[in-house]
Amino acid sequence: MPELPEVQTVVSGLRPRVVGRVISRVQMHRTDIVSPAGIDLAPLLMGRMISGIERRAKRIVFALDDRAQFYVHLGMTGQLTIEPAKAEVRNHTHMVIELKGAPAEQIRFRDPRRFGGVFWLGIDPAVEKNLGPEPLTLGSKRLAALLVNTRRAVKVALLDQKLIAGIGNIYADEALFEAKIHPRAMTHTLTFTQVRALNLAIKKVLRKAIKFRGSTLRDFVDAEGVVGSYRSRHKVYDREGEPCPRCKKHKIERIVLGGRSTCFCPGCQKG
Repeated sequence: MPELPEVQTVVSGLRPRVVGRVISRVQMHRTDIVSPAGIDLAPLLMGRMISGIERRAKRIVFALDDRAQFYVHLGMTGQLTIEPAKAEVRNHTHMVIELKGAPAEQIRFRDPRRFGGVFWLGIDPAVEKNLGPEPLTLGSKRLAALLVNTRRAVKVALLDQKLIAGIGNIYADEALFEAKIHPRAMTHTLTFTQVRALNLAIKKVLRKAIKFRGSTLRDFVDAEGVVGSYRSRHKVYDREGEPCPRCKKHKIERIVLGGRSTCFCPGCQKG
């Protein structure tokens, strides 16, 4: 599932191409991708100008000139791209937003497995509902306070969007490796030194992943349809059985925590 770096990459690619442009036409090829159910999205968007586009957690949030908002969640296989209006529309493209003016372009939402969707907010600021703070701006003291109040494995806690918003399986593994913390370590037992190291590691990993435009495991592409290049820089994620790139002495192991595959170095990240 696309995580913070992938979503930020899409937002950064779309923003200069769509902000300030008016929506002239909306084609909904499937209506069951829209929430709340029963919302007729097309007339709510047509004629409106896109006044802004931002990322919140793993959500791509569009602001309109009437103060209404909607967001796109990519799910597992979702792609949000801007393409020439003349370009062939690929299978599983569920929404096409046509933009007025030159060049003739469309925002297209494609999602073969339909785990993603489009969520209408109106002028309700519910985009913040059930989301924790952003990891790129989170201070170590705040992170420590969040972790000490929950008793579970730190890897599981990092995946909880209500606790910290935007981190997923890939970058939780990579950050814990960077901080030399075992993924099974219980959150309330971490020292402040460990929490500070984890906070710095999270920021370092996420910023580097954004720099290399995210990780493409299978489906992720940026706003122009280009794959991300950070996958080749993963140190532990999906590296089971490979030598640890840091200690060179141990092989990367894989366990399951909270139902999610978890990779780590048993030497560098002692239990």
